[in-house]
Amino acid sequence: QVQLVESGGGLVQAGGSLRLSCAATGWIFSLGVMGWYRQAPGKERELVATISSDSKTNYADPVKGRFTITRDNAKKTVDLEMDSLKSGDTAVYYCNLRDAGYYLPDQTPEWRREVWGQGTLVTVSS
Repeated sequence: QVQLVESGGGLVQAGGSLRLSCAATGWIFSLGVMGWYRQAPGKERELVATISSDSKTNYADPVKGRFTITRDNAKKTVDLEMDSLKSGDTAVYYCNLRDAGYYLPDQTPEWRREVWGQGTLVTVSS
């Protein structure tokens, strides 16, 4: 199986910075697009940023110029550096992975179309 383990959430003052990290675990041989989404209280989950396997990035308009997404294919990690945080950035942030290839215990290759992390809370105080 493939799992995503997130870390780095917490409480920060407006204008501050925070870095989120996400590690993919399992017998993985292929990683597709990785990204971060967020869900604020009472709102739907929304895209924050994505990064392809060849490091092409895509950002939602509200975070452009403030957030930076990076990935390390060898370590199977994706990070989100968040600067100039605003109270509107308060949300649970979820790591996302698409098209994950991995081996079953009997070494049979398998694919998962989409994997989600458990979420990490980011609270920005004004």
